[in-house]
Amino acid sequence: MAVTLGAFSLDRMVNAVEKVRQRLLRAAAALEGARVLYAIAGGNAVALWVSRVDEAAVRNTQDVDILLRREDLPAARTALEAAGFVYRHTAGVDVFLDGPDAKARDGVHVVFANELVREGEAAANPDVAASESTGAFRVLALEALVQIKLTAFRRKDQVHLLDMIEVGIIDGSWVTKYPPALGVRLQSLLDDPNG
Repeated sequence: MAVTLGAFSLDRMVNAVEKVRQRLLRAAAALEGARVLYAIAGGNAVALWVSRVDEAAVRNTQDVDILLRREDLPAARTALEAAGFVYRHTAGVDVFLDGPDAKARDGVHVVFANELVREGEAAANPDVAASESTGAFRVLALEALVQIKLTAFRRKDQVHLLDMIEVGIIDGSWVTKYPPALGVRLQSLLDDPNG
């Protein structure tokens, strides 16, 4: 399949980042207004933590991930739909698209608190209570964020962990904070950051 390339555009790059930022703020405001407990997770949470040390080390992300308790999904759905998001459950994933014609990457993806990412994992996702206020929204606390990244451990999760290692917010002292299987994963990244 051939791809048609558009013109180079710094404006398009900036717009892409700004759209994610606005989506995060709209979703968080809707959830705050409805008093639904949540925490920003995923790449945005990593970027927020990394930026506290080195703004130049921040990596952009294409979507918004929020941690919710499953029992709060109906209230979250009501709040987010009132803010213009469109709920979809496809391929086992709950997502709120940023409008009826949006792609999945133009959405807010739900991660469920206190649940396993995959059967047999060493730890469940943390609870939304393991979060901190930024003033404008809640973000997953660092130890909880690292746990989610170690549990999912996809390529992008590994890169996010390496970003946090690079700026020094996690190091070898963190290995024993988690179940041994997750500690081994973290140690592997510390031992061989270049893969």
